[in-house]
Amino acid sequence: MSTTYVLAGGCFWCLDAAYRALRGVEGVVSCYTGGSTPDPSYRMVCTGNTGHAEAVAVTFDESVLPSSVVLDAFFTMHDPTQLNRQGNDVGTQYRSAMFPIDHAQREIFEAARNRAATWWPGTIVTQIEALGRVYPAEEEHQDFFAKNPTQGYCMAVAVPKVNKVRARFVDYLADA
Repeated sequence: MSTTYVLAGGCFWCLDAAYRALRGVEGVVSCYTGGSTPDPSYRMVCTGNTGHAEAVAVTFDESVLPSSVVLDAFFTMHDPTQLNRQGNDVGTQYRSAMFPIDHAQREIFEAARNRAATWWPGTIVTQIEALGRVYPAEEEHQDFFAKNPTQGYCMAVAVPKVNKVRARFVDYLADA
């Protein structure tokens, strides 16, 4: 059975790359959600004025990859204690947020956030926001890391996040 979670935890390039490393992930779409501006572009979202977060819609097969692993990986690959930022990426577009499609998904997200609170020092600031309209990001942002593995940001920011997920979830690696 396929399930899709829409999650935001900083730059979507990092989340996209980390999720693609996991077996059972059927697809990842970099997208914008959580804002009020219709049809936002990357340039618009980067201003921080649209209300949108850079997010990913990750679709996975629950018979291969448990939802708890998908969500624990989310809380592993970014710092959920940083409000409206991830490292040098600052603004509400980089917020830590989860966008459930219904009440059942909200409960799953809340449970994951509570689990993460037991291993992260400090207060988890991850917001759980109702899922509104999702706008796929431009094609150049889809699977960005695979297309640009030596790009500076990918090397400095995405690689360490992917490596954290690979180290913690070795039993679920796509290439294992």
